[in-house]
Amino acid sequence: MMHAPLLIDVAGTTLTPPERDRLRHPLVGGVTLFARNWHSRHQLTRLCQSIKRARPDALIAVDHEGGRVQRFQTDGFTPLPAMRQLGAHWRRAQGQAGTSALAAMDMATACGLVLAAELRACGVDLSFTPVLDLDHGRSAVIGDRAFDADPRVVTALARALALGLAQAGMAACGKHFPGHGYAQADSHVAEPVDPRSLATLLRQDAMPYGHLRSALAAVMPAHVVYPAVDGRAAGFSRTWLQHILRQQLGFTGAIFSDDLSMAGARVIDGVAVDTTTAALAALQAGCDLVLLCNQSVVNHGAPIDDLIEGMAAAWACGRWQPSDASEMRRQALLPRQAALDWDALMQDARYQQALAMLATLG
Repeated sequence: MMHAPLLIDVAGTTLTPPERDRLRHPLVGGVTLFARNWHSRHQLTRLCQSIKRARPDALIAVDHEGGRVQRFQTDGFTPLPAMRQLGAHWRRAQGQAGTSALAAMDMATACGLVLAAELRACGVDLSFTPVLDLDHGRSAVIGDRAFDADPRVVTALARALALGLAQAGMAACGKHFPGHGYAQADSHVAEPVDPRSLATLLRQDAMPYGHLRSALAAVMPAHVVYPAVDGRAAGFSRTWLQHILRQQLGFTGAIFSDDLSMAGARVIDGVAVDTTTAALAALQAGCDLVLLCNQSVVNHGAPIDDLIEGMAAAWACGRWQPSDASEMRRQALLPRQAALDWDALMQDARYQQALAMLATLG
């Protein structure tokens, strides 16, 4: 079985011939889309179809959480609430006579259904959601992307949102393990550090991962260093990925690296590294899939070609070996049920009910 661990990006709204060639490389397993890949629903649908023609088993993914992280927001796509709004709904419901936090869970399920159904109608397979970080009030990059500060509330709302995703045939990917909500630095531009103890992290930020192991098909670790546990960021740490996430918390799904072009991924053990070294470190630590984003527009995608060549060379000389288990986890993320096209979705009663529910969210 071939292992295709690399998720790459594409430059624009259509595929170029070099991008088609990259997608056909046996080490490439998918594409991450961004706002620059969006012009309209029809264009997005055609782009996804082109990706699948070039690589039928490609996993097409996107960061489409709601709030300020929603790549597609016009031409019929529903503006989704930031996850903090769902947490606030939970808090309000608790204080209202005759209602309960179950109403907020219903809202989260509606949000997940709308999110996934609209993406799948255009050919997107997976959104990197839900965010499981706690809202400690310290991290600007997380901020209102988090449901709440209480890990129990986060767990309940994330489970409900994952149910909505599943109703539309989409898997759930929890992030950023074990938690990015306490570290103040933004891992896009720096290497964040969280000094808290393992006991504190397991009791607070990492708690949702243990309770959601049956609801999550994938997890994305944080580019955050937790020096009380390991000197390496979680995405490069066997301690975090193998011993804690897999063994202690019992997670059996796919593990994605976060974007290897981020500053938090470019230093390992205090040494600056290239993307091939970072990818190998992530895979050797326990990641099944690694992301390299926002590089298709740099020197006509040369950084992506360098990574593919570097990974192929590492495989040829025995520095890295493909994993059948990892490839099976990647394949498991591909939707199993057919998606409704956009016209059929607009007539779907469950989707319309979910839309109506979201319209009441204040």
